[in-house]
Amino acid sequence: MGNSERLIQVRETWMSFPGKTPGEVIHVLENVNFDILKGEFVCIVGPSGCGKSTLLNILGGFLKETRGRVAVEGGPITGPDPGRIFVFQENGVFPWLTVEQNVGFGLLSRPRAEQTERVRHYLQMVGLAGFEKAYPRELSGGMRQRVEIARALAAEARVLYMDEPFGALDFLTRLKMRNDLIRIWQAEHKTIIFVTHDIEEAVQLADRVLVMSRRPATVQAEVAVDLPRPRDLDSPDYLAIRDKIFSIMGMDAYGGEREVSPPEEVALAGRG
Repeated sequence: MGNSERLIQVRETWMSFPGKTPGEVIHVLENVNFDILKGEFVCIVGPSGCGKSTLLNILGGFLKETRGRVAVEGGPITGPDPGRIFVFQENGVFPWLTVEQNVGFGLLSRPRAEQTERVRHYLQMVGLAGFEKAYPRELSGGMRQRVEIARALAAEARVLYMDEPFGALDFLTRLKMRNDLIRIWQAEHKTIIFVTHDIEEAVQLADRVLVMSRRPATVQAEVAVDLPRPRDLDSPDYLAIRDKIFSIMGMDAYGGEREVSPPEEVALAGRG
């Protein structure tokens, strides 16, 4: 892993918030360390409320870490950046704009011909050709998420931060959106950091899965997913990686609790 390949570096990062009583401090993240490579697809999983979204907001520049170092492209994160765009679970499309106006929102400074061509290209890529004049209220949830993805791509975002973007969709739509996202990622070579509570989703999508501990959370394991795409969700290799992550999190594949290994053993297992 050469330095030139590292897009994001997180070193000894902590995050705390004031509590409800005077002097109370709530520790959310504790000594978090990892790298993300340019063009990599990384999923972050962990127990509910452990701080996954907090970590993503630090990476996106919406929160400042309490201590430690977080860098993107070799420099500190000083705030949100148009080259690093969020895609949320609750869609962020503008309801008063049409699909094409939403997708072209970040292109208003570009020449009109370029705007038109980029909007056309990315609506075609996400499967929304023919819906240019529609308003968000006329679209399904999955289609609105496609608008958000197209808008980020059209604005030439280098990094997509995705916070459970498919969590509100029905099962079949989620499966379709995952396949479409991988197709788009393979075509565009963007860096994607994707927070999810769904371990199956993480193993289907990611090059690597970062497994967070309970709060105050740290990265207790990094699990490589070295499987060809599209992934066979019934293959023994896929199921083995899925079950490994469940085990690291102290669960079995049916949601039952298991004894959690000591941190040192978990870290070693995560590298296997």
